[in-house]
Amino acid sequence: MSGQTVLPRSAAVQWRCLPFAAMSADTLYRLLRLRSEVFVVEQRCVFLDMDGLDAQCMHLLGETVDEQGEVHLLASTRLVPTGLAFAEASIGRVVTAPSARGGGIGHTLMAESVRQLIALWGEQPIRIGAQAHLEAFYNRHGFVSDNKPYIEDGIPHLEMLRR
Repeated sequence: MSGQTVLPRSAAVQWRCLPFAAMSADTLYRLLRLRSEVFVVEQRCVFLDMDGLDAQCMHLLGETVDEQGEVHLLASTRLVPTGLAFAEASIGRVVTAPSARGGGIGHTLMAESVRQLIALWGEQPIRIGAQAHLEAFYNRHGFVSDNKPYIEDGIPHLEMLRR
């Protein structure tokens, strides 16, 4: 998106895992803006991102601070408790800022998401609804496809499970 600061790859990413109610207005705005930038604008999906589940989930935020002291959200996931989206706990709304891609932040995001989910709710199976073209990416984090593709918001998806 135009107007975004390009951060040096060396900028340290700080990870925070927060319940919805603990997010400041600025943090929530950055989160919803990033999700809209990627899911709605970049991926051209017209869908209701604010689906009523955010308040019941934990939100992992990968942020950095620039030289002017401004906070930039580079990556985020939504950690979903058991029984809310699937019978198993889940990781959803996986998103990385376009300006942050190419340096491995997506893999760090998924590893931190799994770590945080287990820290919150214990070792357990984790199910995701993954965009099909990212199957190999999620395989690297222990997720295995059910090989039953489906279409969600015009994009082929697969359910994947990590045991």
